[in-house]
Amino acid sequence: MGNCLTTSLQSSGDCPNSSTAPDNNNQSGSILFSAGLSNLRLIRNGNSTSLGHSSNSGGNSRLFSSSNNHSTGNNTSTSFWGSENSQASRIRDEDEFPYGHILDASNLKVFTLAELKAATRNFRQDTLLGEGGFGKVFKGFIKERAESKKGEGLTIAIKKLNTNSMQGVAEWQSEVNFLGRLSHPNLVKLLGFGREEDQLFLVYEFMHRGSLDNHLYGRGSNVQSLSWDRRLKVMIGAARGLNFLHSLEKKIIYRDLKPSNILLDKASTAKLSDFGLAKSGPSDDHTHVSTRVVGSHGYAAPEYVATGHLYVKSDVYGYGIVLLEILTGKRIGEITRLSQPKSLRDWLKSNLLNRGKLRSNMDAKLEGRYPPNLASQVAQLAFKCIQTEPKIRPSMKEVVETLESIEAANEKPADNRKKTTNSKAVQQQHGQPDGG
Repeated sequence: MGNCLTTSLQSSGDCPNSSTAPDNNNQSGSILFSAGLSNLRLIRNGNSTSLGHSSNSGGNSRLFSSSNNHSTGNNTSTSFWGSENSQASRIRDEDEFPYGHILDASNLKVFTLAELKAATRNFRQDTLLGEGGFGKVFKGFIKERAESKKGEGLTIAIKKLNTNSMQGVAEWQSEVNFLGRLSHPNLVKLLGFGREEDQLFLVYEFMHRGSLDNHLYGRGSNVQSLSWDRRLKVMIGAARGLNFLHSLEKKIIYRDLKPSNILLDKASTAKLSDFGLAKSGPSDDHTHVSTRVVGSHGYAAPEYVATGHLYVKSDVYGYGIVLLEILTGKRIGEITRLSQPKSLRDWLKSNLLNRGKLRSNMDAKLEGRYPPNLASQVAQLAFKCIQTEPKIRPSMKEVVETLESIEAANEKPADNRKKTTNSKAVQQQHGQPDGG
């Protein structure tokens, strides 16, 4: 799942697989959610768990600004297909809110261990999708209702906590805190969670096309290389997801952007997944938050690695690195080695912003099927994103606007060809010469 980075300002350490460790201010053994998260907490009743509201507000700041904050109470244990009167269920339909929405209340189903065992045939090996720092991810299938016809239901992805993982509880809580109330077309939907027999679970919508990482670097007959058009679509989708997080009244810093955390649905729509490291952004007049350094090697912004100061634009740096990987088809570790002894920015300027060298540095799997001028514009955007000073980097809003203008230019040639073809057809119908 890639290299990991888990250092504090005083010491450093290693972590298994992908990138994760709890912040110093997170109590990984606590049932209560972190402060500043709408005062939601987990209430344990025997072996069952439900979402409720803490009666002790204690001056905690609110992460999500909302005029109403309805208690979910026991409603979280109802079917996540929801009733017609369920506001949260309707809001989770992203077609109604294409620019994202904050739910007044989490509408997450509490799954039992028995339900998840049935969905995965007791977590059989052939349902295993992958494994990361949190634990294993399985593919499951659940029927919508008992009387459903054979084959009807929902395919889901289930994260099962590695019981040896010290970071798991904190990340599990972070996922529920953030994804439980965020709805956006470019964020993976969290459907529910479970905590039973000292095991933790998270249940998501199933993403049929897997991760961007697999499409860029995977091998085998099931791996399909992404065309230029689809790569551009993925770039825009991931950018829109980050922009949504950054545009909230209480900004959210994603903190772990990398190809393995960008998943693709049936239509190749990119969605950000894994909010285990997400962090509430700076408040009031503060420009940053100080926190333990966690993340993945190569994607973490230099100011964050050096000082532990985390800025909203630290995410922009990671996004710029992902752009480089999408353009070149090379992992950031390989690009970094190629750039030595120069800086990454110098390498980008010499190789991707140099028209003479662009073609030789673009992903060979594209087979030259891309507009060089637009690829150069994406490279220029990546260059801006990976600037050393956070203030110099563009905002994600500016990134989205730039990419949308590139997409518009990318579509024009096809539109023009279509218009030309239609014009010729009309001329031939009327017996007019086509000028050819």
